[in-house]
Amino acid sequence: MLNKVNNNLNFNNRVLRGLIIVPTRELVEQVSKSLSDYGKYLKVKHTKIMGGTSRNKQAEVLSGGIDIVVATSGRLLDLQKDELIDLSSVNFIVLDEADTMLEMGFINEIEEIFSLCSPYRQIVMCSATVSQNIRKLAKEFLKEPVTVQVHDRRDRVDIIKHEAFKVDVKRKKELVAHLLKTTKCDQVLLFVNKKDSADAAYEYFKSQGIKVAAIHGDIEYKNRVQAIKDFRSKKVKVLVATDIAARGLDIKGLPLIINYTLPEGTDDFTHRVGRTGRAGNKGTVITMLTVEDYNHFTKIERDLRLNVKREVHDEFPLKDRQPRQKVMKKKMSLSEKKGHRKKHNDSRNNKDDDHKKTGAKSKKTTKRDAKRSFRK
Repeated sequence: MLNKVNNNLNFNNRVLRGLIIVPTRELVEQVSKSLSDYGKYLKVKHTKIMGGTSRNKQAEVLSGGIDIVVATSGRLLDLQKDELIDLSSVNFIVLDEADTMLEMGFINEIEEIFSLCSPYRQIVMCSATVSQNIRKLAKEFLKEPVTVQVHDRRDRVDIIKHEAFKVDVKRKKELVAHLLKTTKCDQVLLFVNKKDSADAAYEYFKSQGIKVAAIHGDIEYKNRVQAIKDFRSKKVKVLVATDIAARGLDIKGLPLIINYTLPEGTDDFTHRVGRTGRAGNKGTVITMLTVEDYNHFTKIERDLRLNVKREVHDEFPLKDRQPRQKVMKKKMSLSEKKGHRKKHNDSRNNKDDDHKKTGAKSKKTTKRDAKRSFRK
């Protein structure tokens, strides 16, 4: 996008050419920083459009002429409706974390934004996972779309070490606190499913003397920004996050992820795992499992072709009632199989011989009995 826009710059009359739509404000900041880094020696101008920041200031920047905009859909449409931004000249669109945008219910907003842009445009939809909703949107708006796959899931997990701990429900937070205190990793991203779970985990780990911060949708934006900043600079060791707040979060060389609670689906698990093992760096993912998680985790393993050994920590023996384990038959060697088959065949042949003899004897007896009956 930077190359294409840079090759067609008009310094006297800058016209908006590029648009990057993302689901969260954190991603607006992250993508904007990437544009600054990659376009450091170019004359391309870009700006951020998102909620929680001054609307008037954004309008002022736009009025001075902008080449690329990084935006959340809601604030972008607000500015467009007030005619503070014109999207008709946009001919390069990127929909980042496309699956999340659609799952969060932004489909109507995205369709409206697309319709406001130039009909002569190139659209790129980016995501670690491609859902049916993305394919449907692509079919509607893209002409002869091409799929570009950088890595498949199996490649991604090769450099990531997976561990899983079985633990009693009531002792899970104690075990996680113990792991956080004893790990040599100076940065740990810990995932939970709900906002109240994030708050509860934050309060507990803080009470245990662990340097921790939290991010989720109900936390004020400036506080979320500060939490991520402190985590990047290693002022805090643990960042507790919900899936939406951490989607697309890029922490350089992040060594450890803990799934405090399992995500609802395999795709969310993939996105969580994708926060580590980035740019060729190795990483570790630890998943906490209580009794009710076993079947769900097995499904995730099957979907991702993983086989994670379940461990029990020595200091946290299981007391919760465990499901019955299926008795697995011992696999026989080839020689044992041959011997077993020969024995089975011999036994079968003996039975057949006995059956023939018994049958012959039976026939003779029947004939003799018939003669006796006739005489009588």
